[in-house]
Amino acid sequence: MSSLNLAVENVSVSYGSGRARLRALDAVSLHFEPGCLSLVMGPSGSGKTTLLSVLGCLLSPDNGKVWVMERLANSLSEDEKALLRRGSIGFIFQAFRLFKSLTALENVSLALDVSGCHGAEVEARAAQSLEEVGLSDKGHLKPVELSGGEKQRVAIARALVNNPAIILADEPTAALDSASSAQIMELLQRIAEKENRIVVVVSHDMRWVPYSDRTISMRDGHAALDG
Repeated sequence: MSSLNLAVENVSVSYGSGRARLRALDAVSLHFEPGCLSLVMGPSGSGKTTLLSVLGCLLSPDNGKVWVMERLANSLSEDEKALLRRGSIGFIFQAFRLFKSLTALENVSLALDVSGCHGAEVEARAAQSLEEVGLSDKGHLKPVELSGGEKQRVAIARALVNNPAIILADEPTAALDSASSAQIMELLQRIAEKENRIVVVVSHDMRWVPYSDRTISMRDGHAALDG
């Protein structure tokens, strides 16, 4: 493969047993390049979310290899995979996953605290990350005081604050209106292209297509189209 920054090679994942056994991924091989926003699409049950979980070292495949930052991730211990995720991967979810009792700044700062960063540096880096997503004036607000699009931008700031090389986003615009969705699409496209990061987005939303550099179509556990 041309890049081992993020790649899967002949990866298979199954759920269940006996007649109920389901092959969620079937010998999938893909690689992802810096500076590129890759869009993963497909119907429910096609393997999209399973693929993202494997790429994020949240799920170990039954077979095949997973490479993250040139490390064979599925040969690592759980503690080693946790450290790899913490240092190299930022996650963005459909449901934002913000703590309601914390301000936007505190929600972003929490990712730094978990990574072992403490003191004055935490607030400065969290504020800078909020500025990068256009929320420098919203740091004092709690999630209930933010719009859906603003909540997702806080979640993106949290994903970026540790400067990860890889951003994985699972249906990041599913809960947003058209205007907010367009802002998030433009933001993640810029993060990929201008900051030379690997960005992988799983979505049902066809409006992502013009913002992506490549579209991977999943069907029945296979990467049916990679264009």
